[in-house]
Amino acid sequence: MARADLLKVAAIAITVAGLAATFVLLGAVGFGAVLGILGKIGIIRFLVYAAYTLVILAILGLAWQVLVPGARWSAFAWARTMREAATNVLPFSQFGGIVVGLRVLVSDGVPQRHAYGSIIADQTAELAAQLVFTIYGAAGLFFVLQNRPEERDLLDLALIGLGASVAIMLAFAFAQRPMLTIAARIGGAILPGAAAAVAEVRDELDLIYLRRRRLIACFLLHLLAWVASGAGASIALNFIGFDVPIGAVLVIESLIFTLRTAAFVVPGGIGLQEGAYVLIGPLFGLPAEAALALSLAKRARDLLVDVPAMLIWQIGEARQLIGSRTSR
Repeated sequence: MARADLLKVAAIAITVAGLAATFVLLGAVGFGAVLGILGKIGIIRFLVYAAYTLVILAILGLAWQVLVPGARWSAFAWARTMREAATNVLPFSQFGGIVVGLRVLVSDGVPQRHAYGSIIADQTAELAAQLVFTIYGAAGLFFVLQNRPEERDLLDLALIGLGASVAIMLAFAFAQRPMLTIAARIGGAILPGAAAAVAEVRDELDLIYLRRRRLIACFLLHLLAWVASGAGASIALNFIGFDVPIGAVLVIESLIFTLRTAAFVVPGGIGLQEGAYVLIGPLFGLPAEAALALSLAKRARDLLVDVPAMLIWQIGEARQLIGSRTSR
């Protein structure tokens, strides 16, 4: 079996295991209790909650676009939407979503050097912003657990996640240029012109990093997006009848995002996200069944936003393929 096939099988197996873990959690907490809480949202409020996600995607698209002067924001917003959709809906890890986002951006007319260079810098800024958000979450958890030594294992888990996030960010930041150099050498030996293409991306990345103000703006927009994502959970909790202070919700969301980043090989964080909510939620006054309902509400929101986006993209891909065959 080819390596690509093995990776597909592994992704599917991890996804199935995550789904099984989710159903086990539902059985342990109580299907009826979770679904009863989830049903309180109602269709109208759920649509409002889903529409709020579009605001976050718009911010993320702007954060990416600001690195490429003169580029259309709509192209980057759509590419970012597809990045999230591929990660959330398909059995892909974060890497699969990045590949889909790049394909969408290049197909929309953005030159490859701009697309590839900007996505590296954008991902670096996003990880740096997440690190700030993660430090806030770890600090909040520390204050909650300092008088509860019996729950100390959760703090250790959060610190491990923080350490993993730092390691991922540092590895991504410092390995960019060496990896591009290696790719240029390997590509030049296999495909004519590959080395030149990689060199163009490296030059574009250097140029982006020289635009300090745009890079700082990208970082601040990503930090805004992280906080806005956490605030979205507060909106959902309010809709299902649970009034949790926004500061506590941001701590919970920070820790959830940190664990998902540390376990980036798990497609969509399936099972992992649900288990983390059940463990962390009660520490901040959120019952396990409400925490699990929140996680499922986020899954349903992702399906409502991401599945239509994937269908639109696939229709566009099919039209492009038919057009190219017709021209031939």
